Amino acid sequence: MRAAFYEKLGAARDVLHVTEMPDPIPGPGEVRVRVHASGVNPSDVKMRLGTGSAANEYPRIIPHSDGAGIVDAVGAGVPAARIGERVWLWNARWKRAFGTAADFVALPAEQAVPLPDNIDFATGACLGIPALTAWQAVETDGGVAGGEWVLVAGGAGSVGHYAIQMARARGARVIATVSSPAKAAHAAAAGAEIVIDRRAEDVVATVKSATGGKGVARVIEVDFAGNVAWLPQVVADYGLVVVYGSSKREAEVSFAASILGNVGYRFFIVYNQPPALRRRALAALTDMLRAGGLQHSIAATFPLAEIAVAHETVEAGRQIGNVVVEIAP
Repeated sequence: MRAAFYEKLGAARDVLHVTEMPDPIPGPGEVRVRVHASGVNPSDVKMRLGTGSAANEYPRIIPHSDGAGIVDAVGAGVPAARIGERVWLWNARWKRAFGTAADFVALPAEQAVPLPDNIDFATGACLGIPALTAWQAVETDGGVAGGEWVLVAGGAGSVGHYAIQMARARGARVIATVSSPAKAAHAAAAGAEIVIDRRAEDVVATVKSATGGKGVARVIEVDFAGNVAWLPQVVADYGLVVVYGSSKREAEVSFAASILGNVGYRFFIVYNQPPALRRRALAALTDMLRAGGLQHSIAATFPLAEIAVAHETVEAGRQIGNVVVEIAP
């Protein structure tokens, strides 16, 4: 099979290569998937650079956790009826050496989720990290309630775009922060009632004005270290800051501002969803997909031979939407 790989950390063009490798054989409880599309997430870039939650822990790594394709073989204990099934994949690269940037990937059967017929493979390759992260950010700790204000930081990002839609589906009123007029339009189209250009507007003042001075019931935060200094100012009494990302691994939280505001903080990483929570997330997302209840956004697609360019595109952070590597036609 063709596969992209790296054997050391570094810049995409320096370390990413494409070569022929043996086709994987599914083990007990596994399926093998003929990959049609492989999603590129910021975490994939961080792993390759060595700045993420997992780095160069294997001698050779095939990158990417997310993907979609068709089951073409099964291991012992997996029903043969799964062969031919359209699926999307999650955690292919988490605590595993070989991800989805290859013609084939073998992984535990539960990590290959049936893909509704109305969803194409490129879209399926964007679900694992972005959509599951957004779902947990909206649903954790009781979930958002109808009529509540929710602030989605990075509302034009892959997670933010889904989070806006999911919060709106629960009846919340959404404020989103963005960094450009084009991203503002993208967040508004997803359902954000108020969009704040954080580079041109005062986020705290705008949020307070919109909420009548009360603040938001929940913040869905992509850059905790970058925003923590002002977060307590925009959170309503007993509100929650849900954190799934940060530009730095350490951040200083104001104890005084947080305790006086009764601010709660929930940190999570989607890779480590407990099994029961994962099952809830997968069921909910499947229902939304079948109902056509989500907008999806793909900014760019690249062939496997140009995987380094795909990584550079994600690393630059200027695209609006997901980046996908097309593996099969």
